[in-house]
Amino acid sequence: MLRNRRADGFTLIEIMVVVVILGILGALIVPNIIGRPDEARVAAARADIESIGVALDLYRLDNGIYPSTDQGLDALVNEPSGFPEARRWNPDGYLKKLPNDPWDERYLYFSEDRSYEVYSYGADRKEGGEGVDSDISSE
Repeated sequence: MLRNRRADGFTLIEIMVVVVILGILGALIVPNIIGRPDEARVAAARADIESIGVALDLYRLDNGIYPSTDQGLDALVNEPSGFPEARRWNPDGYLKKLPNDPWDERYLYFSEDRSYEVYSYGADRKEGGEGVDSDISSE
């Protein structure tokens, strides 16, 4: 024999308990998530700097030397002129385009002897700083 079952819904108390639990979880989790965008930007800058470094190493393999500071990172996208001459520059370039850092500034580049540094000034866009404001560098 089948019993007549009516559709049972949630009681007001059950709904309120769920809302309170969600509120507690939100209060604990949201502060952690809000602090993450700055950390994500720093991680993105580090990843960009690493990929630029790989492109610079490929440039050096082809041309025997890194682009000069004056030639800059643009030498990875467009064939550079001036000294040192890019003897076997890859016609496809080494990067499709130069990325900006996560704070929408250009990455900075310095080359001396047989080494280079690619860096960003971080969130404060000034040299130095601490935390997310600190400089992010390939060195």
